[in-house]
Amino acid sequence: MPSFDPSLLTWSEQTSSFTLPLPEPFRYEQNLGYLTRSTNECLFHVDNSDIYKLLLARDNRVLIAVNSEDNLQLRIRVLSSTDTPVTPALLEHVARYVWEWFDLRTDLAPFYALAEHDPLLDRVTRDFYGLRLLGIPDLFEAMSWGIMGQQINLAFAYTLKRRLVETFGTRLDWQGRTYWAFPAPERIAELAPEALTALQFTGKKAEYLIGVARMMAEGRLDKEQLLEMKDFAAMEKELLSIRGIGPWTANYVLMRCLRNAAAFPIADVGLHNALKHVLGLDEKPTLPHIRQLAENWKGWEAYATFYLWRVLY
Repeated sequence: MPSFDPSLLTWSEQTSSFTLPLPEPFRYEQNLGYLTRSTNECLFHVDNSDIYKLLLARDNRVLIAVNSEDNLQLRIRVLSSTDTPVTPALLEHVARYVWEWFDLRTDLAPFYALAEHDPLLDRVTRDFYGLRLLGIPDLFEAMSWGIMGQQINLAFAYTLKRRLVETFGTRLDWQGRTYWAFPAPERIAELAPEALTALQFTGKKAEYLIGVARMMAEGRLDKEQLLEMKDFAAMEKELLSIRGIGPWTANYVLMRCLRNAAAFPIADVGLHNALKHVLGLDEKPTLPHIRQLAENWKGWEAYATFYLWRVLY
């Protein structure tokens, strides 16, 4: 997997934009299709194939628009940068975020080669060819989304996220629209659980979320420290030691944020429903059945799960 290379950035002062080269295979419309699956998304806005997103670079709010017309490069426009001018360091921060968001480091050739010999994956990889595992680069956001999604349907999880973001997040008003960035852990760490139960969080979820926020605000939980472990089992064990983080949430974070292709949220209801649909079953498959199906996915369970999710969402 190639590392991010700042020298690949091509900045145009005239258009306030730069480009990132795209790996093959990549199909922008497939990734856009995933990002537009919910009309209640609050952390980005899609309009005419442009993805508008507010990023935080230290204390600087940066509004960007992402697009690709040729599947060869992503064009990123910097629409608004508050507080500080656009600098090379700022551009690199934005580029790294987008690069990680779209998982541009991963060579999908081995996954597609594996899928050709798997009846389940062969179908979905053909249907969604060029789809990347869209991630959540910010660890606090990923863990929060995992906690919010525990034991509720996806629609209500989006509602909880919107309430949290619009109550405690960072906003930027630009050309008649409000854009939001996810709350910093320091902001949530100072809350009492009642501030979240007022938004219809359960008491337990409120405690879990504030607990994770305090760990991060105090430096006891850090993305880079987790990544330095490298070993999947060690990272999973560290996440499971956190109150409120079970196997599903840990593997969700490993999959969407820490980018471990072997992460496997096997208890995920969406995965079960997707398998039921693709297999034409009357009932959802059992866990032993899913483990049997996944024997061919070793090392690529995260991508297999993501593609199967796409069948439903």
